[in-house]
Amino acid sequence: MKKLFTFLRFCLYGLLALIALGAALFWYFVYSPDPVIPQLSGSVNKAFVEVDGLKRSYRSYLPQGLAKGAPLVMVMHGSGQNGAQIRLETGYGFERLADQFGFAVVYPDARSFDWNDCSKTGDFNFEGRAVDDVKFLGVLADKLIADIGIDSRRVFATGVSSGGFMAIRLALEAPTKFRAVAAVSANLPSTENFKCKPVAQGTSVMLMNGTKDPLVPYAGGESSLFGLFFKGGMLLSSLASADYFAVQNKLSAPPALSAATAGGETQVERAVWRDDSKLEVELVTIHDGGHGLPQAYWRRPRLLGPSPMTPNGPALIWEFFARQKP
Repeated sequence: MKKLFTFLRFCLYGLLALIALGAALFWYFVYSPDPVIPQLSGSVNKAFVEVDGLKRSYRSYLPQGLAKGAPLVMVMHGSGQNGAQIRLETGYGFERLADQFGFAVVYPDARSFDWNDCSKTGDFNFEGRAVDDVKFLGVLADKLIADIGIDSRRVFATGVSSGGFMAIRLALEAPTKFRAVAAVSANLPSTENFKCKPVAQGTSVMLMNGTKDPLVPYAGGESSLFGLFFKGGMLLSSLASADYFAVQNKLSAPPALSAATAGGETQVERAVWRDDSKLEVELVTIHDGGHGLPQAYWRRPRLLGPSPMTPNGPALIWEFFARQKP
């Protein structure tokens, strides 16, 4: 009997040690405290719109005294998330900029686990049918144009991870609706994984990717976490993706290159394809950056790779959008 109690006590201590180890690993690799909510002039409101018989939700932020004819920035979340989470993970950066520069922000919610992007790989179905997210986002943009008085020529879309892949689809299939897009932690699917039907007209595109992203390989290859989770199929490299859009936009000149240190030791390289037209393409490379949008207010979980707090990703994206002429 004494040996049995000793064995049970050993098992209990072992179990407690495993629980403690699991908690420590979770804290180190996954947990990240929420950013402080800034003082903002406006408020966030949740609303709904029906598209193809589905009730679709979104959150909008309007700065106090927003003028008629203001721009709109649509911000799309990652897989399995919602608009509330991407607000937090961007450090409320777009709302801070909205107060400063006078534009509206909308955070739409996906209906399936992933946004229905250009990849053939992913969870795009809800109740047994594929969700038409291009249609939903176009309807949402039209609704805000009508309800708020947004300038229809200055509707922009950005997203991180799955939201970034969705921004790429908007650039390919809805360029007349979205004047420019910015895709973060996202590349074009490779040919065998590509399902989109690009239209002839292009739109301005920014790609912002980290070279040490464990989910979306900067150099191209299979999109997954440790080869086991969040599989998104084969992808082109970031440079090949930018080149694709440069060709799509008929930008034949080589890109203008610049490099800088964005605070600390974060190296940022920018390649811009531009000519006399109204279209451009920019690739922002965050050297040694992981998966997600760099900003100073929230540290991403270590599971997603290095989390530099610079550059100010939302500010770079808004700078890109602001210079696009209607």
